[in-house]
Amino acid sequence: MGIFSKLSTVIRSNINDLISRAENPEKMLNQIILDMRDQLAKAKREVAAAIADERKLRAQLDEEVKQAKDWEQRAMLAVKEGRDDLAKQALMRQQEHMGRATVLDQTWQAQANETEKLKGSLRQLNDKIEEAKRKRNLLIAKQKRAQAQRQIHETMSGLSDTSAFEAFNRMADKIEEEERRSIAHAEVHEALAGDTLETEFMRLEAGSPVGGDVESKLLALKQQMGIIAAPEGAEPKKLNSGAVQDAEVEEVSEAEARNIPEAELIEEFDRMEGQGTGE
Repeated sequence: MGIFSKLSTVIRSNINDLISRAENPEKMLNQIILDMRDQLAKAKREVAAAIADERKLRAQLDEEVKQAKDWEQRAMLAVKEGRDDLAKQALMRQQEHMGRATVLDQTWQAQANETEKLKGSLRQLNDKIEEAKRKRNLLIAKQKRAQAQRQIHETMSGLSDTSAFEAFNRMADKIEEEERRSIAHAEVHEALAGDTLETEFMRLEAGSPVGGDVESKLLALKQQMGIIAAPEGAEPKKLNSGAVQDAEVEEVSEAEARNIPEAELIEEFDRMEGQGTGE
C-alpha cells in the first residue's frame, strides 16, 4: 500500500499548488484530472509489477514442489534397487526443496494478498477519477453560472449611475431641437418661395373668411328688420335670439379685429340703446 500512499501525496501536493494559483478554475480542474490520470497510469504500472512478482513467486514455488516430488520418486527408485545410500541422498534433496517450497509458499501467499489489495485500490482510484471527471463538468457549469451572475450584478450596479440616462435624454433633446429647426427652415423657405396666388385660392377653397360671414348676417338682420327689402322671390331671413347673439359675438370679434377695445364697444351699444329709448 506504500505505492498508493506515495501517489496520494503527489496528487495532494499538485492539487494544492493548482488551487493556490487558481488562475482559471476550468483550466485548473482539467489539469487536476490530467494529473490524476497520470498518477493512475503510474499506479497501474506498479500494480502490474506487483502481479508479475507474485506470478514469479508462484512459478518458483511450483518448481520447488516439482523438484521435491522428483527427488521423492528417485528415493523410491533407489530403495527398489537396494541402494539405500542413494535413497538417503534423494530424500535429503527432497527435504531441501520442500523447505524452500514452504518458505516460497508463505512469501507467495503474502504477495498474492497484497496484489489483490493493490488491484482493489486501483479500481477505487479509477472510480474516483471517473467521479472527479463527472464533478468537473458540474463545477465548471457552476463556475460559469457564478460568472454570469456576477456580470449581471455588476451591470445592475452600473445602472444605478444616472449619467448614462442623462446623456441619453440630452441627446434626445438635441435631436428633437434639430427636427424643430428643420421644420421651421422648411416653412420659411415655403413662405419665401411659394406661389402667393395659389395660397390665396387654397384659402378660398378652405372656406369664406370670418368677415364675409359677418356681412351676410348683417344683411339678413337688416332684411328682417325691414330696413332693406329682401331679394325678389326670397323669404326674408329670420334670425333667432341665438343668431342675434352670434351676430353680436361676430361684431365684437370684428371690432377686436379692428383693435377697438371691448369696453368702448359696449359703451357705444349702450349709447345707441339710450338714444333709442329717448325717441
